[in-house]
Amino acid sequence: MDDLTSGYNIAEILTLEPEFLSMLGFTYKEAEVYLRYVLDTYTEGQDRFDDVWQLIVNNYDGYRFLPEAEPLFNSTILTYFFKKFAVRKGGIPSELVDENLRTDIGWIRHLTLSLENAKEMQDALVIDDELSYNVSDLSSKFNKRKFFDKSIYPVSLFYLGMTTLRSNYRMVLPNLTIRSIYMDYYNEMNHIEGNAQRYVPTYERFTEERRFEPLVQNYFEQYLGQFPAQVFDKINENFIRCSFFELCSRYLSSCYTFAIEQNNSAGRSDFEMTGIPGTDYYKDDRLAEFKYFKAKEAERMLALSDPRPEDVAQVLAYAKDTKVKFPHYHVRSYIVYICANKGWKCWEVTP
Repeated sequence: MDDLTSGYNIAEILTLEPEFLSMLGFTYKEAEVYLRYVLDTYTEGQDRFDDVWQLIVNNYDGYRFLPEAEPLFNSTILTYFFKKFAVRKGGIPSELVDENLRTDIGWIRHLTLSLENAKEMQDALVIDDELSYNVSDLSSKFNKRKFFDKSIYPVSLFYLGMTTLRSNYRMVLPNLTIRSIYMDYYNEMNHIEGNAQRYVPTYERFTEERRFEPLVQNYFEQYLGQFPAQVFDKINENFIRCSFFELCSRYLSSCYTFAIEQNNSAGRSDFEMTGIPGTDYYKDDRLAEFKYFKAKEAERMLALSDPRPEDVAQVLAYAKDTKVKFPHYHVRSYIVYICANKGWKCWEVTP
């Protein structure tokens, strides 16, 4: 925008002023009105409001254009969802984001100018879950030359709508839609094979047997098994839950909706998949708590016959909260230990 202005006019960026922030998306109140209108007009009523609201919050919410601002829904992709939802008379679309948005991720490669820079930025977002930035850069002179300056990559991504503000110091990915796109690009950059033959037999069997443990085994053997040993010293629980989510959503998006780091009264649950209303999977809810251990701890953790009591208590607290919110759900809870590239453990736990 600064390339279109000069020192002799009065152009300025109004959208960074608090009173103009809501121009950039839908507020919670506006999104609620929008959803209720769509439900009344294109479905049988408001019965599914809570289910659909949770889905759109996880996938389209989370944009903050000042650190202290209220979160906004992305108006473009939320409207895409409502259009598909209306056409299907209340059916959840299998693709929760317009495929045209996915092509925008190519901007990362163009922006960073080199594969090494791109990988460094991807690691920060996918593994560390954040990027550092200078808040003054948001409103400083921002032109074509600075757009490709390594020191302000985070701000460039912010203006492309790919990151949002967590605080005055950190940027993050705003929601599951963008996180899924970044994970897909991360896999592409690191030459992680997405051949369906690696995964389809397991997910096909899941739709028949509904067993969660084989999904973990397939993830460990076929996905994580492609990474070189040194990567396991760098990755963490955030990477594990994000990559597991991306893989599951790739093959089960017509059956389940997904959430990671879901806020509830007991904390933030790592992973949750919930059967889509109108399908045979409706009311089937799976909660999983992931723990990641580096190689030096792997032998000790793999020797355990039962999960640690504190991990059990943690996931059961999340399950209890889900059951309170959605008493009609059949909630099942799991503890998953990923022990570097040495092995894995998965237990289903009950109160």
